[in-house]
Amino acid sequence: MSVIKVAILGFGTVGEGVYKTIQSHEDELTGVLGKKVEVAAVLIKNKKKTRDINEGVLITTDFAEILNLPQLDVVVEAIVGKEPTFTFLKQAIQRGCHIITANKEMFAYYGSELLELAENHNVSVGYEATVAGGIPVIQTLRQLLNVNRVRQVQGILNGTSNFILTEMREGKQSFAAALRLAQEKGYAEVDPTNDVEGFDAFYKTMILSRIAFGEEPKWHDVERKGITTITSELIEVTEKLGLRFKHIASISRIGNQINASVRPVLVGKFHPFYHVEGVENAVNVQSDIVGSITLQGPGAGMFPTASAVIEDLVFVCQNQPPNKNYNKTTAACEQKEKGNGKGLWFIQGLVKNYLSPSLTWVEQTSEDTAIIQATQKELEQLISQKKASGYFQIIGEYKILSNNKEANFAVI
Repeated sequence: MSVIKVAILGFGTVGEGVYKTIQSHEDELTGVLGKKVEVAAVLIKNKKKTRDINEGVLITTDFAEILNLPQLDVVVEAIVGKEPTFTFLKQAIQRGCHIITANKEMFAYYGSELLELAENHNVSVGYEATVAGGIPVIQTLRQLLNVNRVRQVQGILNGTSNFILTEMREGKQSFAAALRLAQEKGYAEVDPTNDVEGFDAFYKTMILSRIAFGEEPKWHDVERKGITTITSELIEVTEKLGLRFKHIASISRIGNQINASVRPVLVGKFHPFYHVEGVENAVNVQSDIVGSITLQGPGAGMFPTASAVIEDLVFVCQNQPPNKNYNKTTAACEQKEKGNGKGLWFIQGLVKNYLSPSLTWVEQTSEDTAIIQATQKELEQLISQKKASGYFQIIGEYKILSNNKEANFAVI
């Protein structure tokens, strides 16, 4: 029987998970591919560290040794950072190998270049694990884009931030205490900046944008806000209103412009992300034919991420075109230009019953917080004029009971 030879770069949580899954699902992979999958080599940092790897597998700190193997079909990259991973994957493609990566930062920066290089060398690229761990969002978008026109993609793409917000609400904890717990459980790094300030979700958002719309917005135009300004007091006030904070990435096309943001927002009980808790991730896709689809599952961890890599292994071994559906879609949201559409906002520090012809006062929620209808530009003016101290958008459906009459507000 023919054999598919695989090299794994990195043997941390993801790399080890991929190795173990190839061993445990050997029969399933053989059944799908008609060939046996074997790990031929593993790239490591420290040769002295003991690892549970079978004899006969090349264990090396030198990538050149892997490239010089007599047979090498697939290179799986599970390291971190832009370099030397980008260089390694370019060399693998030039050698004629399919590549699979779980490195969202590197792929956000260099994905287009790798895809073009792969196309020129007639090999495939798998990158499902770069976006939402075990959730097959990229494969889903590939299928939807055969006919459907994607209008909007929203996602909770970082499990660490979602865990912190959940703990703050359920455990009545401060941000600092919830972060410490995330670090103790291994969900957050010693330096959690990438997670809590939205950089990790930003990289994933750019990758999703390329899949959904064939292009991405200019990076400096993307609003990126973290969750560090959210306090336990804010969570308590909004919880009484039936609202929950979620750190959400959003991408849509308005006319010929791609708009994207990564920021904390408030969702009501009818929003698909309301019950997405802990380290779970979720992605909601809105398209013109099928409507709204929500995928939810574990966003990180050894085997959820390994699952995405293994599905990509099947994908690339079937030599799928790397740029399949990687084209500009003609879908467009029927919305006003960014910043000009009225939205529903939870606002802090605005004088009670502040009068303005452009604002609609919806509800006073506490002495110094309220819900209003306004454009984002109007809110930014209030902040610049120091008439308000902060704001968060409410997305989904929000209901209030005013003067014994139920009022409904729906915001996408």
